[in-house]
Amino acid sequence: MLNRKDFLKTILGAGIASSLNLSSDANNNRDILDEIAGYSRSTSGSMYGYKDEAIATVKVGIIGLGNRGSTLLQMFRYNVGQGDCEIVALADKVESKVSKAAEELSTFQKKKAKSYSGNEDAWKKMVQQDDIDLVLICTPWSLHTPMSLYAMEHGKHVACEVPIAYTLSDCWDLAETAERTQRHCIMVENCCYNDEELFVLNMIENGLFGDITHTEGAYIHDLRAHMLSETYYDDQWRIKHHETRDGNFYTTHGLGPISTYLGLGRGDELDYLTSMSSRELNLSMTAKDKNSPYTQIKCGDMNTTMMKSKKGKTIMLQFDVHTASPYSRINKVIGTKAVHQGYPSKLYIDDGELLYWGHKWLDEEKYHEFRSEYRHPMIKKLKSVSEGFKQGHGGMDFVMIYRLIKCLNLGLPLDFNVYDGILWSAVTPLSELSVASGSLPVPVPDFTNGRGAVDTPLEVMREL
Repeated sequence: MLNRKDFLKTILGAGIASSLNLSSDANNNRDILDEIAGYSRSTSGSMYGYKDEAIATVKVGIIGLGNRGSTLLQMFRYNVGQGDCEIVALADKVESKVSKAAEELSTFQKKKAKSYSGNEDAWKKMVQQDDIDLVLICTPWSLHTPMSLYAMEHGKHVACEVPIAYTLSDCWDLAETAERTQRHCIMVENCCYNDEELFVLNMIENGLFGDITHTEGAYIHDLRAHMLSETYYDDQWRIKHHETRDGNFYTTHGLGPISTYLGLGRGDELDYLTSMSSRELNLSMTAKDKNSPYTQIKCGDMNTTMMKSKKGKTIMLQFDVHTASPYSRINKVIGTKAVHQGYPSKLYIDDGELLYWGHKWLDEEKYHEFRSEYRHPMIKKLKSVSEGFKQGHGGMDFVMIYRLIKCLNLGLPLDFNVYDGILWSAVTPLSELSVASGSLPVPVPDFTNGRGAVDTPLEVMREL
């Protein structure tokens, strides 16, 4: 079992933990959280609006060719066919995965990519390849930050799977390195590109929700079979987090879209959060039933994290991958003029006539009128192209990769910057601190040096 000092090192990172006046007194939690509030490192916010030289054909190297990497490889098919990008390198420690990916690549790209495999550090040789513009990282969570840092240090732009970090020290390292190297570092959060989330965002941007007061998001997804499988995750790395940690480990599917709704980092900022977890039963019971060795689980079945922005807006974020609950990201938005709730998507428009009598969701016909009128322009544009890419989570993976490559082609700022990714990821260690401290409020650091408080347009609303 981790002692208190070691626990803080795993959450904050050794650099931050060593700067705190740690004590064995369990009642000292409030003092520690206050010190976190005052802790900061040097950032400039210079990656806001950052754009690099246009790249006519983006040369891409992919690290990690398991479940996620093999899916995203297929999402490049259209851009490769258009001459917008080329896959020039593939890396995974397992040679068979590289070979399988190379075979898939040959179905839509004539030129072979260089292959790197055979050991834990093969990816480093790939990153050192001179002709790579963009490194896509699709590996286990613990590798995301070190791989991102290494790639930026070697002059590459970075697109990293979620979460991009899971200690606060990781977050500061990523911000500082992106600023110093002037390399894009985007966390590729695909749910920001889903049809429903973009429909809601377009309505918000067009004023139909009025002023937003409250939002709710989640990652509710029964992953017991995957986590207990001996083959789905290499070395069953994912369930091992649940053995030793307790909090919200998968914040970004809910928080990414919500950040666009609320303009977080574009005029508003997170102020503080509080988090609590239920007791754990479902995952350990299932493990025992399946004779799995992973029967000692620390993470609660349901984590609920509440956040408040500096403008007074609230967010409820939930995390449950232990139970048999149907999949949901909730996707609820409450404004002064409208309310949306997802799974299934429902809409209420306040016409002022039912204020004292309750309300009803719009009927199906009226709902689809709004859905058609306010469908995001990027979805309308790419609908015919993306039909062949439904295996990418209903098409949103394709849209995400398309937008990433097009921004690099055109020399434009990316849809999301390094500060977005690290903010959404930072909620994980902050939630763990709050849970461990009896749900005390935990301040959210400002990684942007104040730039996130400046009103700026959402890049994801641009037509490309």
